[in-house]
Amino acid sequence: MKVDFWGHEFEVNMWVGCLGGFLISILSSMFGFGGGPFMVPLMTVALGLPMYIVVGSSLLAIFFSTAMGSIRHMQFGNFDLLLFLSMFPAALLGGYLGPQIAKRVSPTVVKRVACGGLLLLALNLLGVY
Repeated sequence: MKVDFWGHEFEVNMWVGCLGGFLISILSSMFGFGGGPFMVPLMTVALGLPMYIVVGSSLLAIFFSTAMGSIRHMQFGNFDLLLFLSMFPAALLGGYLGPQIAKRVSPTVVKRVACGGLLLLALNLLGVY
């Protein structure tokens, strides 16, 4: 499928995108991460999209997956209202400031920061720290 974004055209394999998005949604709902650490590489590497399209698109896709996963976890009793209320204002502020910061730095810096975050996540999941 061809995707046109502000005059730039990209060829995207939607089967890979849909299957990858489905699997990432399952994993992120199981383990409690937003999905971005896997959605961004899927969209940049497997689908060949540039970072300036991937960031906003992946956030929107992850929003719906996260909303559904959160609702299901609430139904199962895996939810702490006080923890949510304490994190919510910081999450809103971070969501507001993050794109402004990313707009001011080069795409290479954004990718390097994302790689550093992925490495820290991997080390934590492996029990290294």
